[in-house]
Amino acid sequence: MNRRTQTTIAAAVAAALSLGLAACGDKDKDDSSGESNAASTQAPGAEAGTVVGGTPVKGGTLTVLTNQDFAHLDPARNWVLPTMDFGTRLLYRTLVTFKSAPGDAGNEIVPDLATDVGRPSDGGKTWTFTLKDGLKYEDGTPIKSADIKYNVERSFSPDLTGGPDYAVQYLAGGENYKGPLNGEHLPSIETPDDKTIIFRLKRPVAEFSYTAAMPTFAPVPQSQEKGTQYDMRVFSSGPYKIETYDRGKQLVLVRNTNWDQATDTVRKAYPDKIVVTQGLKGGQADDRIIASDGADASTIEMPWMRPESVSKVLPKPDVKSRMIAERTGCTDSLYLNTSKAPFDDPKAREAMMWAVDREAQVTAFGGPALTDIATTYLPPSMTGGVKSDPLKIPAAGDPEKAKALLKEAGKTDLKVSLTVSLGDKTRAEAIQQSLSKAGVQVTVNTVDPSAYSDTLGDSKNAPEMTLNGWCPDYASGSTFLPFLFDGRTIKEKGNQGNWSQFRDQATMDEMDRIMALTDVKEANEAWKKLDEELLKKAPAIPLLWQRRPLLVGTNVAGAFGAAGYAGMLDLAAVGLKDPSKSQG
Repeated sequence: MNRRTQTTIAAAVAAALSLGLAACGDKDKDDSSGESNAASTQAPGAEAGTVVGGTPVKGGTLTVLTNQDFAHLDPARNWVLPTMDFGTRLLYRTLVTFKSAPGDAGNEIVPDLATDVGRPSDGGKTWTFTLKDGLKYEDGTPIKSADIKYNVERSFSPDLTGGPDYAVQYLAGGENYKGPLNGEHLPSIETPDDKTIIFRLKRPVAEFSYTAAMPTFAPVPQSQEKGTQYDMRVFSSGPYKIETYDRGKQLVLVRNTNWDQATDTVRKAYPDKIVVTQGLKGGQADDRIIASDGADASTIEMPWMRPESVSKVLPKPDVKSRMIAERTGCTDSLYLNTSKAPFDDPKAREAMMWAVDREAQVTAFGGPALTDIATTYLPPSMTGGVKSDPLKIPAAGDPEKAKALLKEAGKTDLKVSLTVSLGDKTRAEAIQQSLSKAGVQVTVNTVDPSAYSDTLGDSKNAPEMTLNGWCPDYASGSTFLPFLFDGRTIKEKGNQGNWSQFRDQATMDEMDRIMALTDVKEANEAWKKLDEELLKKAPAIPLLWQRRPLLVGTNVAGAFGAAGYAGMLDLAAVGLKDPSKSQG
């Protein structure tokens, strides 16, 4: 899924980070009640799986500081972090969802709106879900199966771009479907009654339960349809509803009094109010949370701490004890637009593989405490923890080898542009510098984070190179390689994932073969082999495997990185130690 954050981060002081983020303490374990034993955890560290601040107390105002607005809160369009974490944990529920627990347990799916994680039949081509009793929207009206059908149908609408493509890929008869806004409905989604929804698929999909955790499978009643304006006022099925939303400035959530905790085993809804303060500049959010003065003690930030701020944290044990650094399971890559020159030439793409200095990328992102050099597209979390290096390209690159390849391609005076999110300017400059050693001139263009996804999604005007990341929706190559490199997923508007615009018939045929396999182990091995073949074709250059540096205020409790949300803070569990100390 495109679980990429809209903001990646600027330069860092790698020397300071060499102090390390050593894991200090055991991984948090669940007690028999299902609640995390937060009070027993020690100071967090890299991949610690720990919980900061103990168990929250109900009440108070949690403040979220961020430099950006949300691209899309509409669940049909929500497929980036941190927006997906925010939407599915606070504003709307899905048929199933990820368990709220630290460590690997956070990858497990559990029932949400549904009574179970789905019942397959017809060899996995048909999936049936039954809704729980007592489910209501913010106005007290009941949530119906037809509302989930309607939102899944909305995900096909060409005007509602940006969301997960699973429904489009999996549902039978959806090839030419354009959504429900013109009154047409999709026959492969059946709602025989208000509590039953049946999905009929093109082929067996053993992992469809995980798909149903995506925002696409949240309910939207047709009566609330506002087209592209639905982003501004999502109709809540979750524990909070929107009170006010001034785009780019502030979003205020208050309790949805019709949400019933008895129907929801995942969301704890500790704060009474959540205030998202947007538009902060530079490291303002980091500095405020480090200081934790007054109301800032009850503050978290979105999406995560800037790497250069980590050097301010590590020497201070009291501040360091409030920081988590969780693995993401994501791969950051430099995407080469293969639809036009110069990167329609495989030799030119291969040259870029050898030209890029990935060690400089590690330094620019925060040093080895926060990231590892990526040598494949699939992250180690999807290859059994095994790191492979099929191409054996030096981490610092080989400019002379790159020059030779460019000479073979007849491209010895190459000038290209690189478009990045504003926060990635330092990383872009590191790429610019490393490519210059191979004789490639790079012009860096920056885009506001809130507009970045839409900018890359315009296929006709897409840049020659772009920096982006991909995180799996769950631990299967089917959630990774097809979204990045299947030419059939490319859209003229709202293109999400295949930023290389890579179309290769042999690759697509092999993806189809793997997707038809019923043996999961065999499929996993096949995805790894395909990964190696794709590296040779070089539609993108894998750069980094990241960790999330997460810092919270001194009055924040229940904070941990959620594996199901690529290491972001799990907003289902965060609250305050002392609500009386919060403001707002």
